[in-house]
Amino acid sequence: MLSRTTIAATVLALTAGCGSSGTAPPAASSPPAASSAPAASSAPAASSAPAASSAPAAPSAPVAAGVPALSGNPTDLNTEAVISAGGATPPTALAAVDIVAGTGAKATAASTVDVRYTGALYTDGTVFDSSWKRGNAPVTFPLNRVVPGFAKGIEGMQVGGRREIVIPPALGYGAQTNGPIPGGSTLVFVVDLVGVR
Repeated sequence: MLSRTTIAATVLALTAGCGSSGTAPPAASSPPAASSAPAASSAPAASSAPAASSAPAAPSAPVAAGVPALSGNPTDLNTEAVISAGGATPPTALAAVDIVAGTGAKATAASTVDVRYTGALYTDGTVFDSSWKRGNAPVTFPLNRVVPGFAKGIEGMQVGGRREIVIPPALGYGAQTNGPIPGGSTLVFVVDLVGVR
């Protein structure tokens, strides 16, 4: 298994404060919807990655400060990545790490995307939503209808890629509780970009 540092692990310091124009109410099992309280999303993934190892790998070391380690075979786009608990102090700005660099079309702020994803709480790695639990079909949504941090984390990503995104509360749901997500939570998503429209 290749380590995250040898797999085009590009650390992006993304700016905070992306606006979005959705008005859909928050929903626990849909893309992080944009509004005063965005919702979580479900998404499908592509399958052109290395085959999974029969033995689970130890958690990989984080590539950037504040980005939780992933376990299992995080470069296998045919399997769900497992997100570990984050460190003691979560990042205060959006952070993203390419686990697998895509080579297809690039997502922009105006894109509608097809994705597979897993969302977990930074504090303990508890999964609050995962498109993988609903099958392999991608989830489709416009980036201007999800929480700002989720949209900004996907922007610039290319089809065929997998990215880990850490979203501080200000770019997620803020102080508002949203289903299984407590108010003030830092969120971690692993997103596979399957298509861009």
